[in-house]
Amino acid sequence: MRFIKFNDQQVDSFLFMELSDLAKALTKQKDIEVDYSVQSYLDPTSGKIYVSHFWDHREKNETVLALKSDIYLRSIGNFYYTNFQEVGVFIAKARNLKLQSFAKQLFMLLEDLRLEEICKKERSGTKKAFEMRRILYRKHFQSQLIIHQERSIFTDAFFNSLYLKLTAQNPLEEYPVISESLERAYPFIESKIFQVYEVHTTKEVIQIVLDIIDVLEEMLDKDMLNTYFFLADLPYETIQHHSLFDELKRKSKLKNKDALEDAKKGDEDVHENKLPTWHSETSKPTKSFLQFELEQGTNTTINGDGIVREGDDTDQALGMIQGTSRKTKKNDYSKLEALENKSEDRAMMGDLAYGRENKFAVPVFVTAKQPMVNEVEQYFKNRNDILLFQKKLRLMIQKTLEHKKTLPRADLHIGRLNKKLLRLLTDDNPKLFYKKQEKSPQIDAVFTLLVDCSASMFDKMDQTKLGITLFHETLKSVRVPHQIVGFWEDTNEASKTRQPNHFHTVISFEESLKHPSGPEIMQLSPEEDNRDGYAIRHMTKQLTIRNEKQKFLLVFSDGEPAAMGYERNGIIDTYEAVLEARKLGIDVLNVFLSNGAIEESTKKTIQNIYGKYSIFVDKIEELPEQLFPLLKRLLLKTI
Repeated sequence: MRFIKFNDQQVDSFLFMELSDLAKALTKQKDIEVDYSVQSYLDPTSGKIYVSHFWDHREKNETVLALKSDIYLRSIGNFYYTNFQEVGVFIAKARNLKLQSFAKQLFMLLEDLRLEEICKKERSGTKKAFEMRRILYRKHFQSQLIIHQERSIFTDAFFNSLYLKLTAQNPLEEYPVISESLERAYPFIESKIFQVYEVHTTKEVIQIVLDIIDVLEEMLDKDMLNTYFFLADLPYETIQHHSLFDELKRKSKLKNKDALEDAKKGDEDVHENKLPTWHSETSKPTKSFLQFELEQGTNTTINGDGIVREGDDTDQALGMIQGTSRKTKKNDYSKLEALENKSEDRAMMGDLAYGRENKFAVPVFVTAKQPMVNEVEQYFKNRNDILLFQKKLRLMIQKTLEHKKTLPRADLHIGRLNKKLLRLLTDDNPKLFYKKQEKSPQIDAVFTLLVDCSASMFDKMDQTKLGITLFHETLKSVRVPHQIVGFWEDTNEASKTRQPNHFHTVISFEESLKHPSGPEIMQLSPEEDNRDGYAIRHMTKQLTIRNEKQKFLLVFSDGEPAAMGYERNGIIDTYEAVLEARKLGIDVLNVFLSNGAIEESTKKTIQNIYGKYSIFVDKIEELPEQLFPLLKRLLLKTI
C-alpha cells in the first residue's frame, strides 16, 4: 500500500471526490474527469478539467475555496461560454507574435475575468470562492511585482500590474511605473483592458488582447518568463461552436466529404430484398427517400434532415406479416470480419464494465489447491486459538433462534381470531388473536470475505488468517454460506493496456459448509499491488446472483489502493465501487489492519471510502478479539 502523491505531497481524497462530483453536476456530464496540473484549464478534446496545485500549502479553507473556483470557471464558464473555435484561431495568430506567452496569458486572464462575472451572476453561491481566489492572487501578484521590478523583468512586472489594476477595489489605486515607454501607453491600455467587464463573447476578448499586443510589441523587447495562466495548445478547430455536449458524447463524423454526382441517373424503384444506401463503397446511386444513420459514409447532395418530401399515391405502405424461419443450409461468413474488428476495438478501448479506471484490468481466477500437511497443521492450531470465540458466537446465535421460536404466539393484537371472544366485553384492551407455531427461523444471509494480498501485508497476513479462521468456523457452525477470496494485481506482467488481477478463491460458496473445509485459508500469501475498486465490483457481481436475503462483503486491507495508473483515482474508483454495491443491497464493511498507531489522515481516507462502516485494528495480534463483536452484530442482524 502507498499513499496518493502529487509532487511529493499527499492528495486529500475526499476533497478530490467532492471536486469531481461538483464538476459532473455543473457540466451535467457523468464522464467529465478532474485532475491536478500546474495550472488550471479545461481540455474539451478529452473531457478533462485540470485544477491547479498553485492553491496547495495554504489554510484548509483557502485551498478548498480556491480549488472550487477553478471548477466553477471551467465547468460553468469555459464549458458553456467559451468559443473554442475562436481560441484555436487566436493560438494560430499568437504563434507569429513576439510576445506570444504574454498574449496567451493575457487572453486567459481576461477570459477568466469575463467568465467569473457570468458564474457569479448565474450562481450567486460561487461569490465566496471567487472572492478568496482574488485575495490569494492579489497577494501573489503584489509580491511578484516587487521582485520583477527589482530584477528589471519588465514584461512580467507589467503583467502583474495589469492584474492588480483589473481587480483593484479602489479605482484610484496607484502602481509603480514599469518603464517610461509603457507610461505613455497606459491610458490606451487601461481603456482597453477594462472593456473586459462589458464584452460578452470570446471573440471580443481576443480582439482586446490583439489591440493591446499591437502596441506592446513596439515597447517590450522580451516575452514573459513565468506562467501564471495557461492556455493549452489543443486542436480546438475540431470543436464546433456551441456543441461541446455533442463533442463529449463522441458523435461519429462522416468518413468522406465528397458529393454524389449524377444523382438524377438513379431510379426510384421498388426493391424487393435490398434497400440501398449510397456511400463510397457502393457502385450505383439511387434516389431512395429512406434514410439511415451511418457510422461511416459520405456527405451527399440527397435531401436529408429538415427537408420533407411530399408523398404520393405510389408510395409503398408498411405491412406487418408473419412467417416462419429455419436454419440455412449454407454457412454465412459475412459478419466474421465485423466481429473481428469489434473485438480489436474492444481490446484497444478496454472493458468499462468494472469502472473507467479499470478498463485494462483482466481477471485471473485461481482456485485453491489440495492443502499440504503443514497447512492443515497450522489451520488446526489457528482453530484452537479462536475456539473460545467461535463457541460463544454459536451458542449466542442458537439461543437467539430458540428464543424467537418460543416467543408467545397467543394473546396478540394481530393474527388469527381466537374462539374465546368474552374478553371483548371484559377487557379494556382485549388481545383476541393468535399465530400458529412456526419453525425456528434460519439465518438467511451470505458473506464474502475479500482479503488484500498486496506486498505490504507480509507482516499482517498470519494474524489476518487467524481472524478469517474465526469467521469461517463461526459461519460454518451456524450454516451460513460464505466465500473467502484473496486479490492482488501482478505488477511484473502489468502493462498500460493489460493489467492481470488475480482472485484466489480459497473457500468457495459450495465448499464453505463442508466439514473438512478450512485449511485452504493458509494458502493466502502477500503478493504485489491491489486494485480494490475492481475487486469489489467482481465480488458484488457474484453476490448479486445469490438468493439470500442479506448479503455482506467484508474487505480486509491495510491501506489505500495502489496499482498501475491507479494511484490518484484509485480512492475515487473504490468509493464508487462501494457505493454501487450498497445500492444493490450489499452491506460493505472494511477491516483496516495495522501494526502500530494509525495516522489520522489515513483513517480519514478510509472513512471517506467506506463511511462509518470501518473497523480500525491498530494491534494486529488483537484481531480475533476485535472481530468477535463485529461478527456478533452482523449475525444478530440477519436473524
